[in-house]
Amino acid sequence: MKKIVPVLIMIGMALCVFIGYLGYRAVQKYWPTKEPADLEAYYKVSGQETAIFLNNELQEETGFFQNGQVYLPASWINDHINERFYWDENEQLLVYALPESIVYADLETKSSKGAPYIQISEGKAYLSAELTASYTDIRVSAFTADAVKRIFIDTTWDAEEWHTLRRSGAVRELGGVKSPVIVQEEEGTSVLVLEEMDRWSKVRTADGHIGYLENRRLGDTDTITYVSTFEEPVYRNISMDEKVCLAWHQVTSQSANRTIESLLENTRGINVISPTWFSLTDNEGNFSSLADSSYVEYLHERGIQVWALLDNFSDNVQSEVLLSKTSTRRKLIDGLMEEVKQYNLDGLNLDFEGLKESAGPHYIQFIRELSVSCRQEGIVLSVDNYVPAAYNSFYNRREQGIVADYVIVMGYDEHYAGGEPGPVASYSYVKQGIEDTLELVPKEKVINAVPFYTRVWKESTEGRSSDALGIADAKDWAEQKGVELVWQDDLGLYYGEIDDEGVRKQVWMEEERSLGLKMDLIRENDLAGVACWKLGFEPASVWDVIKVNE
Repeated sequence: MKKIVPVLIMIGMALCVFIGYLGYRAVQKYWPTKEPADLEAYYKVSGQETAIFLNNELQEETGFFQNGQVYLPASWINDHINERFYWDENEQLLVYALPESIVYADLETKSSKGAPYIQISEGKAYLSAELTASYTDIRVSAFTADAVKRIFIDTTWDAEEWHTLRRSGAVRELGGVKSPVIVQEEEGTSVLVLEEMDRWSKVRTADGHIGYLENRRLGDTDTITYVSTFEEPVYRNISMDEKVCLAWHQVTSQSANRTIESLLENTRGINVISPTWFSLTDNEGNFSSLADSSYVEYLHERGIQVWALLDNFSDNVQSEVLLSKTSTRRKLIDGLMEEVKQYNLDGLNLDFEGLKESAGPHYIQFIRELSVSCRQEGIVLSVDNYVPAAYNSFYNRREQGIVADYVIVMGYDEHYAGGEPGPVASYSYVKQGIEDTLELVPKEKVINAVPFYTRVWKESTEGRSSDALGIADAKDWAEQKGVELVWQDDLGLYYGEIDDEGVRKQVWMEEERSLGLKMDLIRENDLAGVACWKLGFEPASVWDVIKVNE
């Protein structure tokens, strides 16, 4: 017996040690940690840097606190909450186009509190949150007294349910009692639940922290309703009292203006002519003009408006350079307005093609600023666009549809010179172009442009090429060559081909039937009208089809 006692004691001691170890592991596993979170690492800022939360989501970009203001990256503002703040890097100038006026601010412009609206840091422009909120429908809460600074920007005004804590508890980096503590919330304080899970919820505290809190600590809810006092700018647009039936008149010389009378003889229903009068000539805002007073008077006597066209086709023009300077845009706009007044124009039509993506922000800013002058003068602003595609999305049709009066879809050049043979404008191509545009622009502003031309494609051992022919000339060519034209239901066009002395020639013919299908699309979608490229390419019979006001 005496020998057994020491053994039992040893076993007991071992059990105690084992039980103690299990207890220690249990405490280690389940006992809440009081370890404070590294807030600089958590919010990814330090010093005067300021973490940005957009709709309670931490952003990669950061701002900074200075002069009693939080400054936000202008590029971030453009991308996420207000694209209309335009920073002119060349002239160090901030430009904001309102419907009836344009606001400018430079690095010396200060708020009523004496703080600059704009700061430059590491070559990037930053705008004060105060300035941003003045022109943007947002809610802003800044927490800058803390060592780690934060700003919350909310773009919604939905009612929020804030929970009162029935018990105090720690808000942690992650769900789980071993996660570091961001802040200790006391009983009776309130949190906004952002995401509810089984045992934990992601919350935002009243003092601007986001983390995780145990659900058992949440109590009654209190609904907070927010009311915006922001007044959205109202863009007063100018529109015709009837559907638009526009024809472009290609004018390459002063003498070409005199052809308008003969070109109109066989037409019917046209209420707008857009002569190609203005062409940019350099990167300094200069342009050439072929405007003619007698031309305008002649059309006005016949109840036809004149929307003069401005193009960027010159090889001497790099639009991304020209439009990137505020002073150059202003010079160009002032010059155009002088022409408008001198020749009593009814509108302007922009035809900027081949833009580089880098030109996108400058181009839409030019349209914004030009729209202000057009409203002031009471004239129509219309903008020509390619059929929407990923590669040209930077033309920003949505913003065009707000600030311009009409957005024209150039529903052609599906197959173009130098490309693969095919139709200029198949039915499905035009249909898709209209549908995609209507996702961005109200139908009351959308004009679909149709082609009065087709292409004859030529292929031989020497290569491939094509000739653009007006409908009238294309019909004559097909008849002279004896081309058999066969209707293609899937394309909504006639197709024909021949072998002409070893050269294969193909044509997808635009004519009355194909144009009629395109006009049906315009009517079915209740668009603002039709535009036609170009006057003089068409036989008189086409005008029996091009009808929008009958």
